[in-house]
Amino acid sequence: MSWKKVIYACLTTFLVTVAYFGWRLTARSAYETAKYTVIEVDGSFETRSYPDLMLATTNMKVQPEDDDGSFMRLFQYISGANDNDQKVAMTTPVFMESQNADSPGQMGFVLPKDVSEVRVPEPSDEEVEIEKRAGGKFAVVRFAGRMNSETVAKAKKDLQQWMDSRGFVAEGAPELAGYDPPWTPGPLRRNEILIRLQ
Repeated sequence: MSWKKVIYACLTTFLVTVAYFGWRLTARSAYETAKYTVIEVDGSFETRSYPDLMLATTNMKVQPEDDDGSFMRLFQYISGANDNDQKVAMTTPVFMESQNADSPGQMGFVLPKDVSEVRVPEPSDEEVEIEKRAGGKFAVVRFAGRMNSETVAKAKKDLQQWMDSRGFVAEGAPELAGYDPPWTPGPLRRNEILIRLQ
């Protein structure tokens, strides 16, 4: 084997290793995830019990795949745009509520448990608010791919049909939950629709 081939093989191995560990450090497994208890599993469907969660929220006036600055407002908050200049760890999932006739859409970052239990820093941006997401029982469907109007509509329809088959009654509008950074390939993405149950 020539020296060029050895150098090429070593360089390729090095780049693959760097890419792999870079992926591991920025993938969903690197972040704290909001706790919940699984009550029932049926394929891609679940019922879950969530405790109360503290969220940093902001209005989201467009579809999840568009960009109206809502993500960056929340990202700036956790990067130190708050009254304590405190950096707050990123968590999963990012919760989203679609805009409807009754209310504007909303995006929310779950605050880490250690921040929620001590003192939540107040946002510097008046468009960012701290809210409590009340715990409760939820019906959930998990799906892969890019979160857009088509995939979301199908997931909502599938979840509603599953809920109907179980005799579940919704209490509130569907929520979207995204777990992955933007560069995660579609087939590897974890997306969810959650509907609070009576």
